[in-house]
Amino acid sequence: MSEVRPGSRRVELLGRLAEAVGSVDVAHPVRVAVDGPPATGKTTLADELAVVLRSQGRHVIRATIDDFLFPRARRYPRGEYSAEGCYFDTHDWAALNRALLDPLGPGGDRGFRPTVYDRATDTVLSPPSRTAPADAVLVFDGVFLMRPELIDRWELRILVSTAIETTVDRAVIRERRVSSRAEVERRWRERYIPAQQLYFDTVRPTDHVDFVVHNDEPQKPVWEARAR
Repeated sequence: MSEVRPGSRRVELLGRLAEAVGSVDVAHPVRVAVDGPPATGKTTLADELAVVLRSQGRHVIRATIDDFLFPRARRYPRGEYSAEGCYFDTHDWAALNRALLDPLGPGGDRGFRPTVYDRATDTVLSPPSRTAPADAVLVFDGVFLMRPELIDRWELRILVSTAIETTVDRAVIRERRVSSRAEVERRWRERYIPAQQLYFDTVRPTDHVDFVVHNDEPQKPVWEARAR
């Protein structure tokens, strides 16, 4: 997690997002989506927001889309570099709703499981259910979170954005120990970026979110509140 400097634009952003969470008035846990393409900084932002909310006394459930993948054998029927495969075949949306989002939503019993998959071992998990307090906050980060299977599950929706080339450069740095630059660039330009273009063209996520955070300079983010 990057250091958040007191008095910075980053602190201001996190305070604004925490205020928005606090303004949600529902009788069940508040479900917050932090959406965005890979390597935009959405995981870091979600981690930082969770820290701020906990400092305010909120019970925070922190979860991520990486724990709701299909096993590898099922993820690549269209090929390892397929953009359509990235969008349609990678994530177990039904399990995400069943295990996490619906139990925390209206009419749910608040008994949830924060993960159904272990990426390190490529195995399906079935951990014991945990019970969330009614005033808990779920902070969930991931890709494609405004798609039709999930769109009505969120009380607060944040989209993190950066320039495409920025995401590629960040990915090269992040994965340099396990992948060559050429391999990372191929994966981004053939799979991840076209998959995001498909998502933006078909779903238009910016039309459905409450905040767009432009994160090209993480310590100097620019954000806009949007009506939906």
